[in-house]
Amino acid sequence: MTAADRPRDVVEQFRLAESLVLQRRPLEALRELAPVLDVEPDAPSVQLLAGRAYLQSAQLRRAEQAFLRVLEHNPSDHYARFALGRTLQRQSRLEEARAQLAMAVAMNPTPDYQEALNEVRMRIASR
Repeated sequence: MTAADRPRDVVEQFRLAESLVLQRRPLEALRELAPVLDVEPDAPSVQLLAGRAYLQSAQLRRAEQAFLRVLEHNPSDHYARFALGRTLQRQSRLEEARAQLAMAVAMNPTPDYQEALNEVRMRIASR
């Protein structure tokens, strides 16, 4: 078997997928991540990366499921809560989004998290 015939190392594929997400190339990232998901379906880092790629490619239900899986393993993952809140916001599920974003802000009060929470609060108030 030549090197070209061997499956790529899972870590290498994960890193490539991560790079593609950072480049905002989510569909390519998901292609690279597919074999990693097959090998490590319950790894929070893999689910988090998949969730980010799903969110970028507007596969919102899949993103939601990925972020929920991360939170099953680690309920205090503030980034997963933030990303879940953004996912719910994009689905116009504003009350659920507000709850997730408020928890993310409570855990890690970064400007990005606070801005997202304020945005959802304003949308709720303007209904």
